[in-house]
Amino acid sequence: MTANNPAIDHDRPLPARFAFDRHTWKEIAHLLANLPIALIGFVYVAFMIFVGALMSVTVVGLPLLALGLTGARGIGHFERGRARSLLGVRIDEPSPMRGPHRRDGLFPWLWASLKDPVGWRTVLYNFIRLPWGVLTFTVTLVGLFVLWPVLPFIARGLTNADRAMVRGLLSPSDELERRIAELESDRGVVVDTAAADLRRIERDLHDGAQARLVALAMGLGLAKEKLLEDPEAAARMVDEAHGEVKVALQELRDLARGIHPAVLTDRGLDAALSSVASRCTAPVKVTVDLAERPAEAIEGIAYFTVSELLQNVSKHAQAKSVSVDVWRSKDRLLIQVRDDGQGGARLEGGTGMAGLAERLDAVDGLFVLDSPVGGPTTVTAELPWRERAAVTQAGPR
Repeated sequence: MTANNPAIDHDRPLPARFAFDRHTWKEIAHLLANLPIALIGFVYVAFMIFVGALMSVTVVGLPLLALGLTGARGIGHFERGRARSLLGVRIDEPSPMRGPHRRDGLFPWLWASLKDPVGWRTVLYNFIRLPWGVLTFTVTLVGLFVLWPVLPFIARGLTNADRAMVRGLLSPSDELERRIAELESDRGVVVDTAAADLRRIERDLHDGAQARLVALAMGLGLAKEKLLEDPEAAARMVDEAHGEVKVALQELRDLARGIHPAVLTDRGLDAALSSVASRCTAPVKVTVDLAERPAEAIEGIAYFTVSELLQNVSKHAQAKSVSVDVWRSKDRLLIQVRDDGQGGARLEGGTGMAGLAERLDAVDGLFVLDSPVGGPTTVTAELPWRERAAVTQAGPR
């Protein structure tokens, strides 16, 4: 609250003053404008709901309702601005609606829009405002010509009710509902990602190690049959089987490394990222500046983020040098991967960038890509820092 504007940032009803100062005139202007603005808002939301409900049996009804809720957010933005300029009510703008990306299709976007609590509270606000607008316009208009001496008291009382409505229905107070909606969307991403990883592991086992082990069993069976009648052929077949065992073991090691590398568990990000960097086609300088290790889940996400980015560098960048920097800033784990390649990478370019962005978003992370044509490409990723759980080992009993 400022000394020359007592209306700003007050959470309790303001006392009336027997004076026609500029604050009183602002309140009178607000009350007189209530009726036409409330009428416009009421007609909009009534038409939106009527048309959306009437046409909900068709393919266009629900999308119209979703678009109407998005437009209601715009009305709420206007009303917050009007209350801010005329009533001195300082209310933060609600966060933008977060839902599935447009590339996910119509139905995920439609569902997220229809569940938007900010849009629905704005609809309720506009329904309430029509009778209130008629009342405040009439009382204020009568007060200007009949109740002039007490009009400041009337204006202050009516606008205090306006302030309460704006704070109650248009303020971003329903953070819990929005957070729940965001977590529901993020949970879907996590479930889809986990399902895709399981399918990848199943495919790799079926097409790789399992196929080799089947061939190995058949080869050993044939070698057993030839052991007495053709020992030399049996020996060659056993030797071939021995080679197949080595290949199968290597494939299983690679698959296990793709699930969760042992070096990450045993030695942390520095050693694990250095191991990944050694397989990149371009020289990689790895710098990890961490006084302690983050939680296992965060450490794993950081590892696989860098691993996939370095794979993209090997496949697409044609880079001569790459740098990987990992450090902690307060409660965030920051990762930056930079290469001097040809650039031009895009989130929608099919290089796995969009999947990385979704994975980080699912854990309240951030993914920023800067890749002008001609390079260099810089990817900055942020993850929430979570403390590593203490590991206790039980002694002998």
